[in-house]
Order: sequence, then structure tokens, then C-alpha cells
Amino acid sequence: MKLAVALHDRADLQTRISQLRERLLNNAKVQEGDTISEEPEELLKELNQNCVELESLIRRINHTNNQTMVGEASLVDLLAQKDVLTLKLSILRAFLEKASARLQRYSSSELRISSTVNIAEKQKEVDHLAKQLRELDTRIQEINWTTELL
Repeated sequence: MKLAVALHDRADLQTRISQLRERLLNNAKVQEGDTISEEPEELLKELNQNCVELESLIRRINHTNNQTMVGEASLVDLLAQKDVLTLKLSILRAFLEKASARLQRYSSSELRISSTVNIAEKQKEVDHLAKQLRELDTRIQEINWTTELL
């Protein structure tokens, strides 16, 4: 199985577990005289099976990510780099949105608000980081589709 398929399977399991959670909560109590729509013990059994399967899959994915080398870096290193780039980009985009927002002045006596940074310069930085992130993500996806799950 390719790593990309395992990642897809992990996402499916996480979705199933989330749905089981909701179904369990919906069947936790019943009004006197009513019947439950699903048997909680069966749902709990299915939840346990899915959790065991998810844990096993996560272990294998993590092991594969640790063992897969891309040049001198492991796949884990690339994933950490991607996470940090994503975080930084998110913060910079929010900052630029706030810094470039136009405030309406209703009279000349109101205080004028100015940006604290050069918007065009910072936007170029954001664009450069976004390009780096896209290229890194493409590289990781390529590795995921060519790497066998350990």
C-alpha cells in the first residue's frame, strides 16, 4: 500500500470515528416508552474496532515518515517544515489583511490611521512563502504516492 492511500484511509477512519461519536451521543438516553434508534453496545464495539485500526495505521504512517529519506532530510522533517510554513503564512496573511484594511473617515477632524508596514513589500514576502509552501506540498504529495507504507 502506498503512503498516500494510507493517509486517505486514516482520514476515512477519523471521519467514521467522528460519526460514531455523534451516533453514540444521539443514543445515550431515551425517553421512557421510546426506543433507541441504534444499539449503543454495537456502536461501542464498532468504535473500538475503528480505534484499534486507526492506531495501527497511524503507527505505520509515522514509522514510514520517519524512515523515508528525501535527500538528507526525512519526510518528518519536510512535514514539520510544511506545518511551520503554513502557520507563518496564516499569521502573515491575517496581519496583512488587518494592516491593509481601509478605515472610513467621516470628517477631516477624525484621526488618520496608517499601516505600520510596507504592504506591497510584505505581500511579496507572503507570495514567496505561498510559492514555497505549494512547492513543498507538491513534493510531499509526490513522495506519498511513490513510497510504500512500512
